[in-house]
Amino acid sequence: MTYDNSNIFAKILRGEIPCHKVYEDEMTLAFMDVMPQATGHVLVIGKCQAVELTDLPLEYATAIIATAQKVIKAQRAVLGVEGVVQMQLNHAKAGQSVFHYHMHLIPTHVHELGKHEGGFADQEELAVLATQLRDAIA
Repeated sequence: MTYDNSNIFAKILRGEIPCHKVYEDEMTLAFMDVMPQATGHVLVIGKCQAVELTDLPLEYATAIIATAQKVIKAQRAVLGVEGVVQMQLNHAKAGQSVFHYHMHLIPTHVHELGKHEGGFADQEELAVLATQLRDAIA
């Protein structure tokens, strides 16, 4: 599959669409999922053109894992949870709906996952939670 620069995550990276930022560095961006499967659901993306894991340059994979570690520690501190599902889908046949590599960090048990794309979260609640997570990382 060819990378489509008009996907929503590319637009977020270019600043064309806002997000509730949790963490950012030169290679990654972590932000609140607007259609969360659980409270505190965060997405981590690389700042590169990769559709899925097979397209992801190794240096970005390393950076994404480092960012995920920071976010998970913050999720545990802020939400008081231990379990965090780390999920990444490759191709539409696996359930990928945005074709820009991304990792889901979902503070829940795998059997309690809500339906993704089931509806939008309250934006004010996401903003507050993003601030709390960002502060916990700092």
